[in-house]
Parts: sequence; C-alpha cells; structure tokens
Amino acid sequence: MKKTGLINGPLSAVVAHLGHSDMITIADAGLPIPSGTQRIDLALKRGQPGFLETLEVVLTEMFVEKAYVSEDVLTRNPHIYQGIQELLGNVPIETLPHTEFKKLTASTKAVVRTGEFTPFANVILVAGAWGFDLAK
Repeated sequence: MKKTGLINGPLSAVVAHLGHSDMITIADAGLPIPSGTQRIDLALKRGQPGFLETLEVVLTEMFVEKAYVSEDVLTRNPHIYQGIQELLGNVPIETLPHTEFKKLTASTKAVVRTGEFTPFANVILVAGAWGFDLAK
C-alpha cells in the first residue's frame, strides 16, 4: 500500500502511465464523458470530493506543462479559475470555447469525475516531461 500522495488505484495508474503530451481531464459532476474515454468516478455526493482538492492531489504526482479550461469558467466560476491558477502556478492555461473543450476530452487518457457541482469546474492537464523546463 502507498504511504502518501495519490492512493486511488485507477487514478494513480493513469497518472503513472502518462507520457509527454498525454492529457487527463479533471471534471465536475456534470461534464459529459465521451464513450470510449476511461471514466474514473470519484464522486461520492454533492461536493465530495471537490474539484480543487482533486486537482491538488493529482498535481502532487503529475508534471504539467499546459492546461486547458472552458472560457466560460472565467465569468461563470471565477473562484474555480483562480484556484486552478494558484495550483498550477506558472503553467500556461489556454481557454477554449466550451464545445471545443468537451471535444478535446475525447483525446484524454481519462476523465476524472469529481463531486463538484459548480459550473465549468473542469481542466484538461497536459503531461510534461519529468519536470524539465521545455521552454529553455
């Protein structure tokens, strides 16, 4: 049994198998998950686990070089967007129209469904290469 960090087996396995530029989606309870995309359902009840706490735990084990969010989060859920920015630090965040964001989820290795019930609390994380700064 793992001592620390991410202890959910399916989620830990997906993160461990990510290669450079692979993507994973952390989603609220309502985001549609494309058929054929692995679903890791963490939702227990309304609000649990929360989106930001789930993102925080995933980031303890994943190098992220870029992230995507729906442009709607900027106006419809600025608290969540601020939390994403704080957790990702200097990682670039690109906004997409919500329909394009939903299409991109089909290209991710998995969608992690949280119990978050606030709108547009979703992010697609792009895996980096072992923490190397590729911009240098």
